[in-house]
Amino acid sequence: MRCPYCAHGDSKVVDSRDSETGEAIRRRRECLACKRRFTTYERVESVPLYVVKKDGRREEFDRRKLLGGLLTATKKREVAPSRLEALVEEIENALRGRGSTEIPSRELGELVMERLRDIDEIAYVRFASVYRSFKDMSDMRATIEQLLSQPPGTRRPEPRRPRPARAGETELPLDLGK
Repeated sequence: MRCPYCAHGDSKVVDSRDSETGEAIRRRRECLACKRRFTTYERVESVPLYVVKKDGRREEFDRRKLLGGLLTATKKREVAPSRLEALVEEIENALRGRGSTEIPSRELGELVMERLRDIDEIAYVRFASVYRSFKDMSDMRATIEQLLSQPPGTRRPEPRRPRPARAGETELPLDLGK
């Protein structure tokens, strides 16, 4: 490691430990020429993860974007930001654990909704309304009815939910358990 003070190429490691976040190794080094000490960090270089959009575009996975969407969905709800950060970490680890560098946006959205439902059902409906692009109240009603019909933890995400027929469609009753 090149010394930042004298540019000498040799140094020795004096101390080595994990950084505060555990994402890197912090090393204290001493230059063999000028004897000054400096700190370096060693991190694992991660392979980029790409989200394949509906139109075929590829976009690099952005944890800040996902966290922003979750923060919007949980606005004015009693969900700690640290819980959402842990959720983003859990999702990213699940994606990286698949071994693939690409994930369809549909799968990512379903993965997020599956976990978000267990945290806060209102946030789940909010997130679903954006992710699934609800066109009208019947779309939202179908999601709420599905939510009410299955207790948390028993629902398995469906690849695509069927859209109700528009012409001559009958209105579905909304039973809120009253």
